[in-house]
Amino acid sequence: MALFPILRYPDPRLHTVARPVETVDDRIRQLVDDMLETMYAAEGVGLAATQVDVHERVIVIDTSDTRDHPLVLINPELIARSEEMHVGDEGCLSVPQVYDRVRRHARVVVRALDRDGQVFEREAAGLTSVCIQHEMDHLVGKVFVEYLSAFKRDRIRSRMLKRAREEARA
Repeated sequence: MALFPILRYPDPRLHTVARPVETVDDRIRQLVDDMLETMYAAEGVGLAATQVDVHERVIVIDTSDTRDHPLVLINPELIARSEEMHVGDEGCLSVPQVYDRVRRHARVVVRALDRDGQVFEREAAGLTSVCIQHEMDHLVGKVFVEYLSAFKRDRIRSRMLKRAREEARA
């Protein structure tokens, strides 16, 4: 297993649209395992392959309190969304230490392939619903800060660039 470096906003690679996974094979299973290890090490609840510069439609999530119930979504698609919306604070491993309010569907149903390539559907609410939507945004090249005002996005972009410069000097 290996830890991946996580791309940071405003890295342009975060805006790459991921391609579908053709075959769930050992390479994809290894990608899933490495993404899970990376997500847990970074203390995140979700990670899209795009965030680790792999532009395939793969997501890992674990919103459990015990951090031992991973959800693997390969080629996910939302097949239902609630009309009810939820507004809550979101953060992102690609935008560390930045949190802001984002409006999402309160419940979703996702269809995907699991780690073994089997199709399944899952209904999700609460944090898991938010996380699925957030990570699926990454697969189409969208970062959560794009839901914020231009003013907030510019401030976050400036802060992230400044932090990157400081880290490069250290």
